[in-house]
Amino acid sequence: MPTALVTGASRGLGSAFAGRLARDGHDLVLVDRDRTGLERVATFLRGTGRSVEVLAVDLSDEKGLAAVQARLEDADRPVDMLVNNAGVSDETEFTAADVDKLQAEIDVNITALMRLTRAALPGMKERHRGAVINVSSFAGYLAGRGDAYAASKAWVLTFSDTVAASLEGTGVRMIALVAGQLRNAMFPAPADASRDGLDPAGVVDTCLADLAKGRRLSVPGWRYRAVVDVLELPRRTLRTAARLAGKGRAQAAVLRNPVGPHT
Repeated sequence: MPTALVTGASRGLGSAFAGRLARDGHDLVLVDRDRTGLERVATFLRGTGRSVEVLAVDLSDEKGLAAVQARLEDADRPVDMLVNNAGVSDETEFTAADVDKLQAEIDVNITALMRLTRAALPGMKERHRGAVINVSSFAGYLAGRGDAYAASKAWVLTFSDTVAASLEGTGVRMIALVAGQLRNAMFPAPADASRDGLDPAGVVDTCLADLAKGRRLSVPGWRYRAVVDVLELPRRTLRTAARLAGKGRAQAAVLRNPVGPHT
């Protein structure tokens, strides 16, 4: 069975990813610092017949991060899909925020995501299959005042875009998920869960459908998509120009040397 590793899997979007991937036939490696919540999700998913490993670690801690990296690099137990969902946010305005909490945002939202992706990709490329889903946020486009969290999510968008471009032709895919406001639902959802925002399960379905179509960006929710389509237009235009320029250079090289290299 294919195996998926999901970070931040104890609740919300992470648990929704875990549930959907289990239904799709994936065995799972679930990562979160909340051991109680993680075990609850794992118990539920084991009941569906899936194999579920649990890594209760804090990704802002070097030892915990190294343990997850080692699991991703284990060639004897390959991971076919990585969902970088874990994220932390200190909603305090930047100048009033605790420096240690700001550093934790960077450690989890940027450093851990980068290092786990780096650990996963070589094996995926060698096997010519695999996928990485990086969970960003609508805040990465339109940040609130003094929101340092938003800057980390803007980094996730740019990182995913540039690395995805390097994966063409490898059989490995990468997509950034622009998550808007979500319903505050646990897994399984309690009766009093908030009904405001997007349904996490629906967000996951949209993301996986976009991944299957080869897209590099997934924006669930028509309101969010309408705004992002406008904001992404300059970047799409530049990408198209770069591709055309690359094709032009390749064609020019062929014309200069139509018979290929001499032996």
